[in-house]
Amino acid sequence: MTTKKQALVTGANKGIGLAIAKGLAEAGLSVWMAARDATRGAQSVERLRNDGLDVRLLEMDVADDASVQRASAILASEIDSLDVLINNAGIILDAATPPSQAVMADMKAVFEVNVFGPVRVTQAVLPLLKASGDARVVMMSSGLGSLTLINDPTSIYSSVNMIGYTASKVALNAVAVCFARELEALGIKVNAVEPGHVRTDLNANTGFLTPAEGAATAIKMALIGADGPTGGFFGSHGRQPW
Repeated sequence: MTTKKQALVTGANKGIGLAIAKGLAEAGLSVWMAARDATRGAQSVERLRNDGLDVRLLEMDVADDASVQRASAILASEIDSLDVLINNAGIILDAATPPSQAVMADMKAVFEVNVFGPVRVTQAVLPLLKASGDARVVMMSSGLGSLTLINDPTSIYSSVNMIGYTASKVALNAVAVCFARELEALGIKVNAVEPGHVRTDLNANTGFLTPAEGAATAIKMALIGADGPTGGFFGSHGRQPW
């Protein structure tokens, strides 16, 4: 068993998740990079290892109960505690679909990954988070998760109208608050983060921020001290409106 601080990042084989894993490893943490696709995950791990970073692959599908349980069991066999959990894995299936034409199966699939996934993973690794005594959990949300921002005509988020993805991020913000309230007494801080409009596969690389720029706030919230906030929603310019 190692005494080095341990982090788990879901959806870490590309995009923002990969940038978060890289940033945490550069900050001195040992990072478990969770990926649904073991081949692509291994390739990403190898790239970071070639840069001298302490990263390892953990095969995990956040939408599958058995997969998450297997992964958490492997994690528990390798480490005594988990200091950082970044629930980053997410999908969009309705980018060009008007709400009136939304396919219910697609909405359910989005919620399975974007909402139930973070709940499932957090519950599965909670014993390891508790063992840390000073753990940090970050939910990767979106500006679309803010009812204030999507109704603000001056905000970029008001121009987007994806019912499944938007509703999932609103729900994820509520998930963050609920976990924060329960776990605060245990020294575990839980916050939601919006990375900004980042160039990723989710938006066909149309964003104006790099993955590294989008990862910055998540990394910052993962490393906050004991006097840091919990139950909040944060972006690059500080606390965001709900």
